Amino acid sequence: ALWPVDPLGGRRADIERGAALVRAALTGALPATPDDEDPEGWAADVDALLAERAAAATAPAAPLPTQLSVSGLVELGRDRPSALRRMHRRLPARPDPDALLGTAFHEWVQRFYGSGRLFDLDDLPGAVDGDVRLTETERLAELQEAFAASPWASRTPLDVEVPFEMVLGEHIVRGRIDAVFADPDGGVTVVDWKTGAPPADADSRRQAAVQLGVYRLAWAALQGCPVEQVRTAFHYVRGGQTVVPDDLPTAEALRALLAEPAA
Repeated sequence: ALWPVDPLGGRRADIERGAALVRAALTGALPATPDDEDPEGWAADVDALLAERAAAATAPAAPLPTQLSVSGLVELGRDRPSALRRMHRRLPARPDPDALLGTAFHEWVQRFYGSGRLFDLDDLPGAVDGDVRLTETERLAELQEAFAASPWASRTPLDVEVPFEMVLGEHIVRGRIDAVFADPDGGVTVVDWKTGAPPADADSRRQAAVQLGVYRLAWAALQGCPVEQVRTAFHYVRGGQTVVPDDLPTAEALRALLAEPAA
């Protein structure tokens, strides 16, 4: 005969007991337990873990690094505590397929403007590496076709992939501008290519505009021109949509974003 097997064996009762101790401690209902009634010291372990959690919650926030990227600055505006934790505790992460696709597309656009023609898919690295790579190649091809149909494909940029670093307050912000185009009135438009979807709400759009706010200041500083002559836009490639933010953060607003909050 076959009997049901408990994979936890005799430990199930211990686990249930431990869970009950944690629940009691969280509600403040954990009574003092004599050592002879808690030979394994579980109550003490629960107290130590809860004390460690409380200390972490009240610990002062880590200071903002002196140098950070534009994407780090955008994250700071979205969720400062989480952004600071990521900046100070950089852990290895599995490659994001969407991020890799975005990188491949940006590299392709740079070659597109340099060569003046679309590259064949067979010319792309890994184009014949198998089904998985083929799927990514097909996604890249869709972006290429959508970009080729956009008005930006027929324009010649002043510059592409422009690296920069600028001082904001006590911090150095580094980034790279995707493309800059001359406008008929003597101004320029800084464009950032986006391979994802546009932000869905006003708050997300305001947070995304931080990126273009930095780019506008950076290009003006690089060229020594008035900020007012620099326009900015996101171009969402897949949907063929160019979005010009209604309002961009000023240098003062960006410095305020970087400043440590008052205690």
